[in-house]
Amino acid sequence: MAELGGRDGGDLDGFHVGWVPEGAGELVSDFASEWEDVSFASRVWERAVEDGYRVDLRVHVLRGERLTTLLQVRDFLAGYHERDSAEWPLAEFGRGDGVGLTGGGEAFWLVRPGLAVDVLVDVDRFDAEASIEVASSIRELPHG
Repeated sequence: MAELGGRDGGDLDGFHVGWVPEGAGELVSDFASEWEDVSFASRVWERAVEDGYRVDLRVHVLRGERLTTLLQVRDFLAGYHERDSAEWPLAEFGRGDGVGLTGGGEAFWLVRPGLAVDVLVDVDRFDAEASIEVASSIRELPHG
């Protein structure tokens, strides 16, 4: 990934973000939240703009019993983003450990039942494929 230009994204809730695109904001913040019985550990990269801040990249580690299949992750995220999952144009992308879904600057996959990762990039700033590049750089850390 380094040949694409970018930087390391650090560790987040048991995962290492190996690549953040060049130009992603320097203001990095972590958040913890919950929605519909799924916990989120989130990291966002923001940059200052004329009227405040703009989020360039988000990585969410999702944990919840309802996340048992990739399609259930898709349905959960569709609800979270207030989208119709049947109308959400997604395509598969390969990961070394399986398959994820991607579309519109978002890439997500089921790590194992109860655990998923979701990556979103600002498509006004980056090519939508950047979400797949970031997703491909994310690795689960060994359990200590």
